[in-house]
Amino acid sequence: MNVLFEEDGGFKAGSVMADNDSSLQVEMPSGKRSKIKAATVLLRFEKPTAAALLEQAAPLAEEVEPDFLWECVSDGEFSFLDFARDYYGHEPGPLEATAVLLAVHAAPVYFHRKGKGRFRKAPADILAAALASLEKKRQQALAMESWISQLKEFRLPPEIAAISDALLYAPDRNKSETKAFETACSETGLSAAQLLFKCGAIKSAYFLHYRRFLHEQFPKGVSFPGLEAPRLPVDLPRADVRAFSIDDANTTEIDDALSVVKLPGIGSRIGIHIAAPGLAIEHGSPLDGVARARLSTVYMPGNKITMLPDAVVQNYTLAGGVDCPAVSLYLTVNDVFEVISQESRLEMVHIAANLRHHEVEPWFNAESINGPLPDQPFKDELLHLWHFANACEGRRGKPSAMQGNNDYNFAINGDLTDPDRCTVEISERKRGSPLDKLVAELMIVANSTWGGLLAEKNIACLYRAQMQGKVRMTTSPLPHEGLGVPQYAWMTSPLRRYCDMVNQWQLIACLKGETPAFAQKSAELFGAMRDFELTYAAYAEFQRLMERYWCLRWLQQHGVTEIEATVRREQQVKLDHLPLMLRIPSLPADLAPRQRVRLAIESIDLLAPEAACRFVCLLDEAVEPEFVDEGEQ
Repeated sequence: MNVLFEEDGGFKAGSVMADNDSSLQVEMPSGKRSKIKAATVLLRFEKPTAAALLEQAAPLAEEVEPDFLWECVSDGEFSFLDFARDYYGHEPGPLEATAVLLAVHAAPVYFHRKGKGRFRKAPADILAAALASLEKKRQQALAMESWISQLKEFRLPPEIAAISDALLYAPDRNKSETKAFETACSETGLSAAQLLFKCGAIKSAYFLHYRRFLHEQFPKGVSFPGLEAPRLPVDLPRADVRAFSIDDANTTEIDDALSVVKLPGIGSRIGIHIAAPGLAIEHGSPLDGVARARLSTVYMPGNKITMLPDAVVQNYTLAGGVDCPAVSLYLTVNDVFEVISQESRLEMVHIAANLRHHEVEPWFNAESINGPLPDQPFKDELLHLWHFANACEGRRGKPSAMQGNNDYNFAINGDLTDPDRCTVEISERKRGSPLDKLVAELMIVANSTWGGLLAEKNIACLYRAQMQGKVRMTTSPLPHEGLGVPQYAWMTSPLRRYCDMVNQWQLIACLKGETPAFAQKSAELFGAMRDFELTYAAYAEFQRLMERYWCLRWLQQHGVTEIEATVRREQQVKLDHLPLMLRIPSLPADLAPRQRVRLAIESIDLLAPEAACRFVCLLDEAVEPEFVDEGEQ
């Protein structure tokens, strides 16, 4: 005797070795013996053999149309044996009964299981919905197959093109388009960016990096709402100074200016004048909301995304030839450059000139500073400030944070709407020049002095602290060991950093004797501090990424195949004349930092962006380490 039984959701056949009423011992065609419950037995038969039953019934079941079966069966539950009897018109043999069982079981859309060997005909409306769903899935499967085929041939289906940004930055893996795209990536061995680039969805690697950044940081775009710039204050006293700023050629957000007035018999009065948008932009205003959302200006080669609208920047930037509202710190200095007294004021300051590095440094530099200077505007003021800066540096006991590093300027020539046609020029200059030092030292003085003033008055402030080598933001006036000052608060860039604007509001309230916008332990202040720190770090990382991209473009543009570099740490080198660090796996393990090497550039991937380089040889000379720039000014 043989039996057909159900096990693990499927059907099996075996020969009965022992029948114990409630259970049976059966031998499977494979020779394996099993104990099964009598309740799982669906059919007992003599012929054909257990091994042949399912094998011979399967082709018969495939000939049965489920549509026809559904039409034939009546409503309500039914047994497969009864249905087989009606279907064939006679008492079904084992093969016929098994064929009907397999056909009904294989059509769950048409027949719902209701128990051992029993089924129920699906209602017409449910069947129609199920068939429509199956057809939709079938069409989706066909579409996915077509999309995968096209993508593997590097042709871009319109459906994939419509969601290309989402595929790169936020793929919805429930979508069939995403599933097809990721399958194509897997089968071609390409990343999402590489496949879209080969298919033409990414016109330039530049757009890949820029749009990813916008997706992450500016999902609503970079346009400003239509807000008017607040009017300039009209009741501020006018300062009796001729102030001047010192910036590079591309700076439009001019935050700081300087002045010198000689005081016969005393020494001089040195003025540090900071742009004062905080006098007009009120905390909680719509413009504050814009600045709070952006938190900082974003810088990148050839472009920037400002924290404030251009019209607002133009109202408060310290432009040459204009009277500008400013927060001023005046230092009375004796003939040996000791600070005798200090005073802070809110006032209108006349900006006599905007000096630019490239115009001043040819005649005011480390070589010319100790000799007679040419007759140039503000030469006496610059020389005086230079000596004062050296005195400040000596009192702090720390070298200027800008000393010893190289500064790199990127000039992008062309229209960034077509970045692949643009060319890049990268110029290198040694930092720590007299201009660098005098600006850096005076900003350290202002940030430290005003931070100390707010701490003395117990007014909340956002400080930059460095202890045990770690720099962090805090609301406590802790020391900045790297700069050698007892406290340090960013206050000198309110047009381009939100924390500086927050601190300026607090400073203005202090100078006016008013209630500050943020109380001590303010939850809003803590939130602004946390968000600023995270966002500022993300912006800085994007700037480094874009500088890396343009460095690789520079290598391509100049056809560089070999280049010299300096070892920084294990397998890490810095390329000469470029702000580009690369990992070189082939670098000998015994090389020490500052050793010089020659590298062969084997490939450049702008999508990564990365360059694959190979170690060629060791050079004889070594170099002095560069100072790690804190970037705290």
